[in-house]
Amino acid sequence: MSVAGVKALTFDTGGTILDWHSGVKAALTKMGQKHGIERDWTHITNEFRRRSLGKMLNLGETEPPAYNFDGSHRMALDSLIEEHDLGAFTEEERHMIAYETPHNLQCWPDFPGTLPKLREKCICASFTILSFRIIMDTAKANGLSWDAVFSCEAIGKYKVLPEAYNTVAKFLQLDPSEICMVACHNFDLDAAKACGYTTAFVKRPDEWGPEGPPDPEPNPIHDIVADSFPDMARQLGVTA
Repeated sequence: MSVAGVKALTFDTGGTILDWHSGVKAALTKMGQKHGIERDWTHITNEFRRRSLGKMLNLGETEPPAYNFDGSHRMALDSLIEEHDLGAFTEEERHMIAYETPHNLQCWPDFPGTLPKLREKCICASFTILSFRIIMDTAKANGLSWDAVFSCEAIGKYKVLPEAYNTVAKFLQLDPSEICMVACHNFDLDAAKACGYTTAFVKRPDEWGPEGPPDPEPNPIHDIVADSFPDMARQLGVTA
């Protein structure tokens, strides 16, 4: 599929834009040090991600969602606290890890400077399973200006359900082929491609910390494969 007709870029945000691993691991490590607890914080951080993500994908398929990603984060953390004997963490500290930390995650450094350049050419929107509030707060924390935010929280159908992608195309008043889904995850891009989107895989090799991402190699069906956001911009004809 040609990228020449792309009029909008929709960005996965949780791992493609935001460095969740560094932020969550730092918060867990800090709480562990406070209580004199040593654990494999890298493993616990990645389990926090796996469990919270697993609770969100395809949510709303059979019934209206009963929680958003903030709720999923808290449920994942509570289960890990029980399993890893972290009961010393207070309610305030649990809230800090599960809520305040995700709302203040830092962007990957190659994104904030590239976004304004991309916005000169295309509509640039966050299209995410994260809560609206996480996107609002991380945008302020990182100085990001989105043209729009499409959270599955409002759609009621979460990725990778086709209704999520079809609804965003409807909101944008564009044919799906005129929208490029940008992500570092094949599962998101594959689902977007199945709905007619153009797709761009941007590599984020450090997303899962030293363990490495579980799905690092882009599928050959994607229209753009980029090592960085400036690289993706260049392939779209934008100098970043």
